[in-house]
Amino acid sequence: MNELAITVIGRDRPGIVADVAEVLSGLGANLTDSTMTRLRGHFAMTLVCVGPAAAEVEAALAPLAADGQLLASVRAVTPDGATAPPGEPYVMAVHGADRLGIVAATTRALADVGGNVTDLTTRLTGALYVVVAEVDLPVGAADRLRETLSRTAADLGVEVTLRPADSDLM
Repeated sequence: MNELAITVIGRDRPGIVADVAEVLSGLGANLTDSTMTRLRGHFAMTLVCVGPAAAEVEAALAPLAADGQLLASVRAVTPDGATAPPGEPYVMAVHGADRLGIVAATTRALADVGGNVTDLTTRLTGALYVVVAEVDLPVGAADRLRETLSRTAADLGVEVTLRPADSDLM
């Protein structure tokens, strides 16, 4: 079996998830991980599945994109091998007036302590910009990151919080 990464993007409409899932199911592809969201009226979905060859999935998804409203891409990926144990799960939240560089600066601070973003969502509501990121931190890195984020937040004029994630809710 092949492991595939598939992305589907385009103008949102009812039924996209069902259409894609039906195509994949019809091919015997098993969805293992997926995420989907709407971004200002646009649909975006990324998923990983195990099933037939990439070319076969690409051909089967082609009719969904035939009218030019959707773009689907399929890529073979290698399955995860042995990985280092995950770090400590945290949630980083940022909010403040919208300005250029908020995501870049806060995620750079995270990367500089060896942290990894596992999920990230941003929203612009009027002039308020909000970032919520689930992150894994190396053991013992939280205090150092808090210090760096405090300076970064002051430079950006935003508020940043970092709290342990409730593993029962993730």
